[in-house]
Amino acid sequence: MSGPLKACIRLVVPAGKAAPSPKIGQALGSLGVNMMQFCKKFNAQTSDFAPGIPLRVKLSAFKDGTFSLTTRAPVTSWYIKEAAGVEKGANRPGHEIVGAIHVKQIYEIAKIKLQENDRPNVTLESMCRTITANCKTMGIKVDATRNVT
Repeated sequence: MSGPLKACIRLVVPAGKAAPSPKIGQALGSLGVNMMQFCKKFNAQTSDFAPGIPLRVKLSAFKDGTFSLTTRAPVTSWYIKEAAGVEKGANRPGHEIVGAIHVKQIYEIAKIKLQENDRPNVTLESMCRTITANCKTMGIKVDATRNVT
C-alpha cells in the first residue's frame, strides 16, 4: 500500500481462474491497475481454494498504480445452492420449492460465514436464522428429517 487511495472496487472472480478478460479489464483499466499483476496475485492468493469457487474480492487501487486486494468467502446463496444441489433459486419463491437443505448444512454454512471478521457480534443462532430466511427467499426447503451424506 503506497500513495493516496484512488478507488476501491469489488469483484467476484472464480478462485484460481483469474485471467485477462473484458469483465476484469473494464473494472481495472480505468483505475490504471495492471491486469496481469492482478491475475497473478489473485491466483497465488486463492491457490488454497477449490478452482472455480466464486470469491468476493475487494481491490484498493492507489494513485501510483499499485493495488492491494482482499479475498472473502463466497456469498451465502452460493453455499446454499451447493448444499441443495441446485443451479439457481426458484422463479417464484414461496410458491415453488426447487430443493431442500438440512439443518445440519445450515449450521455448517453459518460456521463458515462467522469466520469472516466483518461480523464480530453475531451469534451462531442468529446466523442460522438468517441463512434459513435466505433459503426461504430462494425457494429452498429447510428439512430437519432428510438424511445428509
